[in-house]
Amino acid sequence: MVTSPKSPKSPVSQSPNSNQASSPPAPVVSGSGPTPLGAEEQNAAGLLPASHWTQQPLAEEDPADDGASTIGSFTSSTASLSSKIFEYRTIHGRTYHGDVGNAEAWEPNDQRHVEAMEIFHHAMLVQLDGKLYLSPLDKKKVHRVLDIATGSGMWAIDFADEFPNAEVIGTDVSPIQPSWVPPNVKFEIDDCNQEWTWAENSFDFIHMRMLIGVVDGDWSALFRNAFRCCKPGGYAESCVCDITFVSDDGSVKEGSAMDQWGKVFTEGGKKLGRTFSVYEEDLQRKGMEAAGFVDVEFVDIQCPIGVWHPEKKPAERGLWYKMAVEADLEGYINYILQVVMGWTPEETKAFATHVKQEWNNPEIHGYFMIRVVYGRKPE
Repeated sequence: MVTSPKSPKSPVSQSPNSNQASSPPAPVVSGSGPTPLGAEEQNAAGLLPASHWTQQPLAEEDPADDGASTIGSFTSSTASLSSKIFEYRTIHGRTYHGDVGNAEAWEPNDQRHVEAMEIFHHAMLVQLDGKLYLSPLDKKKVHRVLDIATGSGMWAIDFADEFPNAEVIGTDVSPIQPSWVPPNVKFEIDDCNQEWTWAENSFDFIHMRMLIGVVDGDWSALFRNAFRCCKPGGYAESCVCDITFVSDDGSVKEGSAMDQWGKVFTEGGKKLGRTFSVYEEDLQRKGMEAAGFVDVEFVDIQCPIGVWHPEKKPAERGLWYKMAVEADLEGYINYILQVVMGWTPEETKAFATHVKQEWNNPEIHGYFMIRVVYGRKPE
């Protein structure tokens, strides 16, 4: 580890992104969804053609089932949600959130992905040495907490257990959180890209984890909202992963699946209007400082992918992160590759298999960076 210097929401009725995709092989999205990136655009960005991955020999096919998981019933104990919230979009056999604000989340919300999110939550705890946050919080002064894009809700639940006297509110565009939670936790449907309707000075701590590819264009607006809603003396914290795999010894070779991973997500984010290049562009620190936060600090964590690292702690970080993403690799890449980039399901599956093989190759010493940034609102 390297250290360096939304008020309760009611269901949203707008429907700007009610995209539908056709069945394989050609992903077609109707409505206001992105037009897939053309072959010339992909070539100009340094991307290999999607067909490249189906033509490469594979040592072994991945036996994982790519089918959709059954969606169980969900009962909210904290809000009365309209049925529209549960009208999920089905794209290539996976479900995605319904129409909420201006959201267009690229991760599915079915049970298979929720389970992967729960593994990912543990993987992130491993990255932070078992900590839920890095901000220098005073437990006596933390009474109200907001977790933006809470996902499976595990972070909010764990934080509520650690701070039993604090009210913890988790927001997301999908109602996938458990109904049995600590009494000081509640979940609400909201899109963080909309103007937050929480009153000024509402929260002692605002937590934002893995919003890459989620924020609609303007990360500065996200932090302006956080600054307004944060109490004087309170903290906001943002954690993101870099999407580029690198190596110090050249083992992540140009044109490899790991090399192409970063390029695909970079171009897909540009097409979607929701950048994945948050780490490279230093958007967290810049956004916090521009919003008015002070004492802004960041922590960079180098995470190997796989278990190639000779030291125990980095190897553990890499193992858990690999396990988390591999728990539903197709879920993490389907929307970007098929809907945004225009790849076929066959090409996407072939690419996923090549990625897994490289992650599991001990001769490839790839890693990526995780950055946590936190800042305080002046008193």
